[in-house]
Amino acid sequence: MRYKMLLTGRNQSVIDDFFQQADDEFEALTSSMRYTDIIRHLKYLEPDIFVYCIYNENVDVFNQMTNVKTQLNLYEIPFILIGTKEDCEEFERIAVRVPDLVLVKPLTVETITMQILNFMNVWNKLKAEKAKAQKQEQSLLGETVDEESEITDKKHILVVDDSPIMLKTLKENLRDDYDIATAISGKVALKFLERRKTDLILLDYEMPEESGPAVLEKIRANDAIKDIPVIFLTGVTDSGKIKEALVLKPQGYLLKPINREKLLEAITRVLE
Repeated sequence: MRYKMLLTGRNQSVIDDFFQQADDEFEALTSSMRYTDIIRHLKYLEPDIFVYCIYNENVDVFNQMTNVKTQLNLYEIPFILIGTKEDCEEFERIAVRVPDLVLVKPLTVETITMQILNFMNVWNKLKAEKAKAQKQEQSLLGETVDEESEITDKKHILVVDDSPIMLKTLKENLRDDYDIATAISGKVALKFLERRKTDLILLDYEMPEESGPAVLEKIRANDAIKDIPVIFLTGVTDSGKIKEALVLKPQGYLLKPINREKLLEAITRVLE
């Protein structure tokens, strides 16, 4: 498989190597380091891999790449960092947990190519497993909704997250005190709300296809469900993103990884 690769960064020699010596394995494309340019390239070129060829960059660029990583997660595109040991260590110190693969030079083009191909084999297997788990979760949700008939005095909570692990964790944490339903995407959640009521929605802020804010906008635009309280679950710590979330007037937001005590406190505050 010939992967489509989007490259950016100041290390022009590394970028040139991909064009000149790795054409059999990668369809190389380039972008400036401007955030808007990168996002447009991600949207319209649909690359399989994003490669940041770092060379003596500044902190502002590092922070910008953290925001790029947020978008890459939505498209399920890996972030690969290539540079000297010093540059890579400085980037990882500031932009924590951003790269999915770090390649420290000096390395030959052949070595870099082989390591990226090996990484993509693993990446694609994990994507396939995640897609399978999501499909199973959707199926399970559908069966639960169709079969659920038990009357309970417990408050009902709908948890919406694209991570099956997160759904399972939250369900285990809440099931003793609340009646829980889970949805693997905003689309599944909205379908659920067509058929049943809920007292509270715990909504993942970042999801592929349709983000948490987009789902909340649809909820607020629907008279039948617009008054359901919503708490965002987010891994975003950027103050600007948090302000964007609060403009939509959710009843709260909780940072991932979710602290159980804070979760229960937030739910109690909203429901009582």
